[in-house]
Amino acid sequence: MCLGIPGKIVERFEQNDLPMGKVEFGGIVKEVCLAYTPEAQVGEYVLVHVGFAISRIDEAEAQETLNLLTEFAESLPDQ
Repeated sequence: MCLGIPGKIVERFEQNDLPMGKVEFGGIVKEVCLAYTPEAQVGEYVLVHVGFAISRIDEAEAQETLNLLTEFAESLPDQ
């Protein structure tokens, strides 16, 4: 099983001949490889797994997934 997290591309650039992007995850921005989704553009959402954008997704699907992850986190017992 793998976990992909949706994020919004806020910047695109090339690094070592690879398409890369800065992707925002709820206020946190990380560099992500866009080699599997070279058509993805700034403002679009991608599903990210271990630093690679593995697919493009629409904003509604991204929000639904983020909402489910938030609900799950809130249901965990306090540590």
